[in-house]
Amino acid sequence: MEPAIRAEGVGRTFNRTLKAVDNVSFTVTPGEAFGFLGPNGAGKTTTVSMLTGNLRPTAGRAVVDGVDVFHHPEAVKRRIGLVFQEQTSDSDLTGRENLELAAALFGVPRRDATATIDGLLDRMQIGDAADRLTKTYSGGMRRRLELAVGIIHSPRVLFLDEPTLGLDPQGRAGFWKYVQELRRDHGMTVFVTTHYLDEADSICDRIAIIDHGRIVATGTPSELKDHLGGDVITIRPAREDRSLEAVLRAVPGVLSVASQDGAFRVKAPRGEELIPPLVNACAHAGIGLAGVSLKRPSLDEVFLEFTGREFREDEGMTATDRAVRVGQVQRAFGRGGR
Repeated sequence: MEPAIRAEGVGRTFNRTLKAVDNVSFTVTPGEAFGFLGPNGAGKTTTVSMLTGNLRPTAGRAVVDGVDVFHHPEAVKRRIGLVFQEQTSDSDLTGRENLELAAALFGVPRRDATATIDGLLDRMQIGDAADRLTKTYSGGMRRRLELAVGIIHSPRVLFLDEPTLGLDPQGRAGFWKYVQELRRDHGMTVFVTTHYLDEADSICDRIAIIDHGRIVATGTPSELKDHLGGDVITIRPAREDRSLEAVLRAVPGVLSVASQDGAFRVKAPRGEELIPPLVNACAHAGIGLAGVSLKRPSLDEVFLEFTGREFREDEGMTATDRAVRVGQVQRAFGRGGR
């Protein structure tokens, strides 16, 4: 089966020296929900921009829905759906007018447009507000409207770039409900970047983690968690003590010990059973502790393991991401590419 998305050695260098994306390769199978995670500045936005035909690469090859993105970017734009983090619907148009405009831009036959629009308004539960200006919509309503805009032409591949950032939990849950329905009813392939690891964990069939422009891990959420090898106990000493790592490693049952920001991350199969022996070992060594915490395997821990950084939902975009995103919006909307 031909992949819905194939990236082969894709790269992008800015100003001849800054490698925002470096030799990125992966495939996404038809109907799959594929998560693309990474710290800010890791290359997520740049990669999405290249895969959607909004940014020229400096290396590699990518095929989306059977079309070579780098040689035929405009053809790809007509075949995919795309929902940005930023609100892109026109506030001075009604919901229906926004969809009518999108239908015209995507070349949806006029004889089909009305029924398609009515169906989407109903499916997204904004039919009652269809003839209101979108400036009066709540955040969740606007997200659902923009999802409807993104699928007005029935694409087989849907790109979601931080689509729920800023929504409350109810709004996020509602948005993903409709995405899952699209996958179930139409076999749509979904490529998503998100700042919410719980979304990636529950929605994505597979996940790739990118850091410093390179893919550092790929697998199902379960496979990535299994890589951790057990629970993670964080031991934070009251003061720096170079002997602490050796003390922790000597405790039976410890799988590994790694230092992180002045603390030590201890892996163990049954963390709750190992905490007392670890604390006792520190006490016998005369090492005071400022804190001890236990975490079950989670995508947060996976992220920390592969990137060396905690995942922070509230980080702002980097300057590079912001510049790429502005260009992405301008090309996709401002110049009629969509």
